[in-house]
Amino acid sequence: MRVAFFSTKSYDKISFARNADSYTHEFTFFEAKLDRHSAVLAEGHDAVCAFVNDQLDKQTLKSLKEVGVELIALRCAGYNQVDLDCARNLGISIVRVPAYSPEAVAEHAFALILTLSRKTHKAYNRVRENNYSIEGLTGINLHGKTVGVIGTGAIGKAFCRIALGFGCKVLAYDIYENEELKSLGVSYVTLDEIMQQSTILSLHCPLTPDTKHLINKNTLEKMQDGCMLINTSRGALIETKSVIRSLKNGKIGFLGIDVYEQEEDLFFQNRSEEILQDEQIARLMTFPNVLITGHQAFLTKEALDQIAKTTLDNLSAFEQGKVLENAVK
Repeated sequence: MRVAFFSTKSYDKISFARNADSYTHEFTFFEAKLDRHSAVLAEGHDAVCAFVNDQLDKQTLKSLKEVGVELIALRCAGYNQVDLDCARNLGISIVRVPAYSPEAVAEHAFALILTLSRKTHKAYNRVRENNYSIEGLTGINLHGKTVGVIGTGAIGKAFCRIALGFGCKVLAYDIYENEELKSLGVSYVTLDEIMQQSTILSLHCPLTPDTKHLINKNTLEKMQDGCMLINTSRGALIETKSVIRSLKNGKIGFLGIDVYEQEEDLFFQNRSEEILQDEQIARLMTFPNVLITGHQAFLTKEALDQIAKTTLDNLSAFEQGKVLENAVK
């Protein structure tokens, strides 16, 4: 198949080239984000390969259909950026990568926790400036802390295992309880209970109409004073304005995020020479107890290889008329 890649970075080209030898697909890589304006670039291709912040709205999908695109292969797990009803009506199939390296994201979530709890980011900057004072670097032990996990799919499950390894008491909330996790000592509780009892709360659920702004003014009020909130899932799970207020009044003691509600026109770009226009993320970065990374939790060699392999298999299955195991319905 002839495939147009959008939002392409160097690591995409490397990982797909590394895994493409046994496939016959032809690739065209575009750095541009896919939206209604750039969709015309897909002309002459059978499929497009899109990423998390590409805009697959009604107009974009119609434009893709007009230039002959039959398949959209998402090289990510989430699909909230796609107008699924429109895609179905147009006869465009959607496939995704439902799981690549759950450990990659889970480990990054814990990297945020460890960095915030021991202030290693601040220590790193001090030592580079020849400052070896440890004043103000007092941290907290993770052992014995109550860690809440919202969403126990593949990533949440991997995160729970890590938390248990640190000697944490692990609580979980999910509409589907995982019996294996329960046998390991994870306790499933209600959403209110996990908000109230968790010293550290980590989000690992998909973004749906039901989970949008899961962390909001009302749920924040239920959380412990000084708690740690971690989000490596989807930015819109958190209502940013409410979190900023909770940081100001001390309700949230630590915030670690790899995703952001308004990241679409910000993340995955080098904007170091520009004036930051997003006032909310600018405000977040003024807090000494906030750690932000730019949607890199997935970014490991192992995860990139699995994303490439699954995407290539998805393309081949469509080309050969096979059942699309990773179809988004």
